Amino acid sequence: MILEKVKKILSSHFSVDETSITPETNIAEDLGADSLDVIDLLMSVEEEFKIEVPDEDAEKVKTVSQMVEYIKERLGDR
Repeated sequence: MILEKVKKILSSHFSVDETSITPETNIAEDLGADSLDVIDLLMSVEEEFKIEVPDEDAEKVKTVSQMVEYIKERLGDR
């Protein structure tokens, strides 16, 4: 469920087909995200999942699977 939501957010932000996004997709390299794209993306993730992503954590998330795992960890804190 988290993966599907992340794929939908990424698909919307980067105008790519959801089916082309895999857990191995690198957000910067494969989707062409720059630092402003990442900030915008993280704001959408925070809103969708009702979590807060500190800047220092955001820099560590490079792939879709890392993002999904990070969200799972943050949701587990509740």
